[in-house]
Amino acid sequence: MAISSAEPYVMAPFVYKGKVRELYDLGEHYLIVVTDRISAFDYVLRPSVSDKGCLLNRLSCFWFEETASLQPNHLVHADVDRLGDIISNRTIMKDRVMVTRKAQPIKIECIVRGYITGGGWRQYQQTGQINGIPLPSGMRKNERFDRPIFTPSAKNDAGHDEDISLARMKELVGAELAIQLMEKSIQLYEYAHAYCEQRGIVLADTKFEFGLINGQIILIDELFTPDSSRFWAKENYTLDAQIESMDKEPVRTYLSGSGWDKNSEPDILPAHVVKETSRRYKEIYYRLTGQQYIR
Repeated sequence: MAISSAEPYVMAPFVYKGKVRELYDLGEHYLIVVTDRISAFDYVLRPSVSDKGCLLNRLSCFWFEETASLQPNHLVHADVDRLGDIISNRTIMKDRVMVTRKAQPIKIECIVRGYITGGGWRQYQQTGQINGIPLPSGMRKNERFDRPIFTPSAKNDAGHDEDISLARMKELVGAELAIQLMEKSIQLYEYAHAYCEQRGIVLADTKFEFGLINGQIILIDELFTPDSSRFWAKENYTLDAQIESMDKEPVRTYLSGSGWDKNSEPDILPAHVVKETSRRYKEIYYRLTGQQYIR
């Protein structure tokens, strides 16, 4: 059963609704519920994708535990049975809840790129730089950097996030915090890249979100999921070509070829696109964790 909202099942004050996640107030902590909604090109699409929210939530919990010794995070627990009467249907909410510490979000998306692709490649073609970082001439699409680069964006309340330089980030959050966030982001990326490589996956780029609790930097939101990261199957890695990522690529491919103008509400996704997208999320979950998804 795919769910597009958790509101009918959560008996706690509603705080915020993102494209995929919903936030509820538990007093001392927050409750994050990951729905099965799917977005592309800044639109939330219909229908929701069965099991997607559970897979994303399980992956974030897996990575939060895997990296806890490197970087403290906001996870308290992900056990729906510990929430008691707050949850009216535990079967539906199983695997899609995360109780977290309350942090003050830092309004910066901390993006680390290990390969020149996507929006970074488009910037490079136009300017020879990414987020103000000069790069060698003659780089090829999908080429790996000698060292990962940090390319932050400022989170805007309305409209698209804005690509910014490290210098601009220092102006926004302070020089010391900016450097700390850059160093932590690169360290986390390098750890996950090595982990993925052992499992036949290339982690091309990813984004992190951080917050502060009593002045301590805390990793928040999601971590190394197909919604926040670009994963490639190692056997598909090549230069000078479009590599299909291990995520909602079937949705993007369908929409791009459907004649949709990307400025109006898109039509309902065909069943075969939804089914293939669900399969992709299960595949990346299995390849990263070594566990079949069984609910």
